[in-house]
Parts: sequence; structure tokens; C-alpha cells
Amino acid sequence: MRPSFFLIVFFLFGFVTLSSQTKDPRYQPKDYVEIKHPEWSKNATIYEVNIRQYTKEGTFKAFENHLPRLKKMGVDILWLMPIHPIGEKNRKGRLGSYYSVKDFRGINPEFGTMQDFKDLVQKIHSMGMYVIIDWVGNHSAWDNPLAKEHPDWYTKTRSGNFQPTPWYDWDDVIDFDYDNPDFRKYMTESLKYWLKETDIDGYRADVAGFIPIDFWENARAEMDQIKPVFMLAEWESRDLYKKSFDMTYSWTLWDHLREAVNHQKLGGLVEYLAHDVNSVPRNAYRMTFTDNHDKNSWEGNPYLNFGDGLKTAIVMTGVVNGMMLCYSGQEAGLNRSLKFFDKDPIEWRHDENEILFTKLFHLKHENQALWNGKYGGEMIRVVNNDPGKIISFYREQNKDAVFPILNFSDKEVDVELDTKYFQGNYRELFTDQVLKLKEKTNLKLKPWSYLVLVKQKF
Repeated sequence: MRPSFFLIVFFLFGFVTLSSQTKDPRYQPKDYVEIKHPEWSKNATIYEVNIRQYTKEGTFKAFENHLPRLKKMGVDILWLMPIHPIGEKNRKGRLGSYYSVKDFRGINPEFGTMQDFKDLVQKIHSMGMYVIIDWVGNHSAWDNPLAKEHPDWYTKTRSGNFQPTPWYDWDDVIDFDYDNPDFRKYMTESLKYWLKETDIDGYRADVAGFIPIDFWENARAEMDQIKPVFMLAEWESRDLYKKSFDMTYSWTLWDHLREAVNHQKLGGLVEYLAHDVNSVPRNAYRMTFTDNHDKNSWEGNPYLNFGDGLKTAIVMTGVVNGMMLCYSGQEAGLNRSLKFFDKDPIEWRHDENEILFTKLFHLKHENQALWNGKYGGEMIRVVNNDPGKIISFYREQNKDAVFPILNFSDKEVDVELDTKYFQGNYRELFTDQVLKLKEKTNLKLKPWSYLVLVKQKF
């Protein structure tokens, strides 16, 4: 009896010790993302606005007429490309680049007045939407007054002259030096200026990774003291999520989607999904897209890049982990590259792309499986018998579930899916067809076709 008694005591002591160790804070999981996302962003969608090309007038006032349509589409965040005056020295084209900023606290007179901009922001807010503006913090126009007033705020060549950002052909801009504390203060105060004066909701940061992360972390903290801001980084790096940015670009998804469509090889796309699930912080947001101003102007329009698989790619960006972007005119079937330095208005018309974006945007609002960051469901791979052509996965959150199945090939495919753990009744998003999934599901998918199955609740 005595050995048994001591054995029991030993095991109890071991259990207590083990239990106390598991409470040690050193071994507790910690959220990598320390910033607090604005509450309204958890199921938000985003739309990029090219004011210059949006209307023939190219003004804030003219753009206002499109707000009801965008609201109906399900747009939440309106990201405006740079709204500041554009430099004239070394200007490219007749109108110049938005990203050659002559005054960080001014309004481009081509777009209207400061009051026009304030009216636009107020109108956007009154409709339950939000607005962020493009911030070009890495460089300025050659004729920005800062170059004369504070030449020490810029990097220099060996001969002591201003220079464009090293290694780039950005000849219309000159590079800032973030080693200068006075300059950092000026840029931080400028970011705060627009929050205070116009009540915008945040920023999209141009080439965010070229600017030191400690600058962004401090700037975010100071801005959040004014109001909860939403920050989008034109970059793809995990360190930006911790204390500075709510969302980064997902450049790699665009690359793998184009590869999947043009070469019908899904290895890169599958690897992307694996990395997203296993390496991206749970509460990080990623912006997914098939077009934006850079891709459109410098690498071709979506029809050129994705061909017959464009709709498949658009749907994929709307159901993976992330926040899908629609670029100006994309919903109208924009099938050309817009000029970047000159006037080139978008031709507005009804297009089937608008139906895709509208359906996916509204599903995002309603179905928690597709919400952003920790608010959404993890992508769980659903095994199918033709993984070289078919992508299939399942997302679930708080009893909401979405099951996308996409054919990334120009062939008709008879696909069998292992749906043992995903049984139930589903409604297909675009056709309203009801499907009952059992342990095994067999489907015939036409070339480039897709299903977005939404689980029915009882």
C-alpha cells in the first residue's frame, strides 16, 4: 500500500507542477499584432480611386456623383490616390505623377479646393463609408519648398546633390533622409494634419518598406491618439503588422494567380495558401487584387494579364484570407492601361465584373467566414482528385461557412471532393443553386468555372 500511496503523491505533484508551468507567461501564445484595428474594418472592403481619370472633369465634386453606386456595390474604404499638388520641375508627361508631391499639406488644384475635399470626406462619412489617402513619404518633387528650406532633410549623391530614390528611375522626385529627427517630426505632424483638418480615416503608404519601421510605429501611435486610423502599406512584410499597419499588399498572390492562369500550374498558388495559413499573423490583414494603378499602368490591364481566367482570379481574391480590392473602372470592364502622366478618362458602362464584385463584397459583410484577420475563418484545404487544376478550401467562423471550388484550367473537369467533414446544404453565391454535400461530392466544372458555396443555416 505504501508504494502506491507515494506513487499517487508523485503523480499528483507532477500534475500540479506541470499545471503551474503551463501558466508561466513565457510559454503562453501571444498575438504578434499589437495595434488595434478600427472596429469597422473587421469586415470592410476597399476600392482605389483614381480621381484624375475617374471623370472627364477629374475633380472631387464630379467623383461625388459615383458614391451612391459604390455604396450599392458594397464598398467600405475609399482609397484616394495622392491628392496633393504635383511638382513641375522634371515633370513626366503633361500632368505629372501623383507621386511627385510639391506640398504635403496642400490640395492639387486640378481636383478642386480644400473645402471641396472636406465636403467629399463628409459626404463619404454620411453614407457610412471611410476614406484613406495615399501618402508619399519616401520622396518629394524637386520643387517642393522643403528642398530649399531644409536641404539637410534629403539624401545626397557623393557630389552633394539631390538624388532620386537610389537604384530607381524616378527622375521626377528626390529622396528623403529619415535619419534626420526634425524631418521625422515634420512628416508625423503632416500625417496628423490631415486627420485633424479633414477627418480622413487613415493612409495608404507608398513604398512603405523604404521608410524605417520605427518611424511608422511612432507615427501610428500619435495618429491613434487623434482617432483610430486604418493604415495600408504598399509592401509585403510581416514586421509592419506589429505596431504600424493594419494591412499590407499581397503582391505574391497576384503573381501566383497570373502563373496559375497563364501556365495552368497551381504549385505556386498552393504554396501561397500554405504560407498564408502558417506564416501570416492571425490578426494581420492582406489586400488581395487582380488590378491596381501600378499593375494597370506598368504591367497591363487585367484582361491582358489573366485572359479567360480573369473572373476565376477575381473570385479567388474575394474568398481567400484578405480584403479584396477593386480598382477604378475594373467593375466597368476596364480593358486598357490608363495613362499615368496625362488625362485618360475611364469609360463607364455596366459590366459583369460589377456583379462579381458586388456579390463578393456583400458576402464579405454578411458572412463571418470571410471577415478580416482573426475575425474570419482559416482556409482549410479540401482534398480533391485533380489538384493540378482545382483549388478547393473551406472557411468557417461562428457557424458561418464558405466553400470555394475553382477550376484554374481551360479543360472541363470531373472532380471528386472529400467532403466528409463539410457535409450539409449549401447555396451557390452566383446562381442560387442549392447543393447537398455528403461524404464524397462529385461535380463537373466547365473551363475556368467556379463555385462559391455558402453553407445554409437551420
